[in-house]
Amino acid sequence: MRSGNEPVTARSPLRLRLGLGVWGLLWALGGTVAFALVGRADWAIACGALLLVVAADVAVVLRRMRQGAHYQPGPDVPPYESCRTGRRRGGRDAP
Repeated sequence: MRSGNEPVTARSPLRLRLGLGVWGLLWALGGTVAFALVGRADWAIACGALLLVVAADVAVVLRRMRQGAHYQPGPDVPPYESCRTGRRRGGRDAP
């Protein structure tokens, strides 16, 4: 949905999010292994849970990247009219 004020050359931040997700996977995996080796099971479980959350996020990012670009209206399509232009609550015109 266009609002009329978005930049024409806007890009999706999925690559950045993927990079940060992989970085988080590495740190969570390292923390899980390190705490397990030291004998701190509670911290190892916490890092393991974080590892699962980050892995799910990376999976979602990869899925969205594989979907490719979605239809976006071009510059010839006018933006949607704002609901605040000249109308009050209740659908009556402003005086």
